[in-house]
Amino acid sequence: MKYDPNVHHRRSIRLRGYDYSQAGAYFVTICTQNRKCLFGEIVGVEMQLNDAGKILQMTWDALPNHYPHIELDECVVMPNHFHSIIILANVGAGLKPAPTRHGLPEIVRALKTFSSRRINELRQTAGTKL
Repeated sequence: MKYDPNVHHRRSIRLRGYDYSQAGAYFVTICTQNRKCLFGEIVGVEMQLNDAGKILQMTWDALPNHYPHIELDECVVMPNHFHSIIILANVGAGLKPAPTRHGLPEIVRALKTFSSRRINELRQTAGTKL
C-alpha cells in the first residue's frame, strides 16, 4: 500500500523529555520522501546500491571522522530507506575539558544533510528534499 498522509498518521516514537545525547545504542530508520526508491534495487536477494546509495553508505561510514564519540554498528541501505545502529560513547572529562558532545538528532541531521547535498549534486537537483 502506498503511503497516504491522509490515512497513515505517523507519530513520533521519541521518548518525551529523553536526552538523546546520553551514551547508548540507538536504532535509526530514515525514509526517503514519498518512499521514492532512490538508493538502488533488490536483485534476487541482494541489495544493489546505485550511485546515490553508495553516497549514503560513504556518508554513513565517514560519520566518526566528524563525531569521534560515536561508533557505527550495523547498517543496511534499502531502495527507499536506511536502517542503522549508532552507538554514542560515554565521554569522560578526566583532567581535560570534556569534548563537545553531539546528540543523536545532530548526527542524524548531519547524515541527511551531507548525503542529500551530494546526491543532489549527482542528480543535478540542488535543494531537492530526499
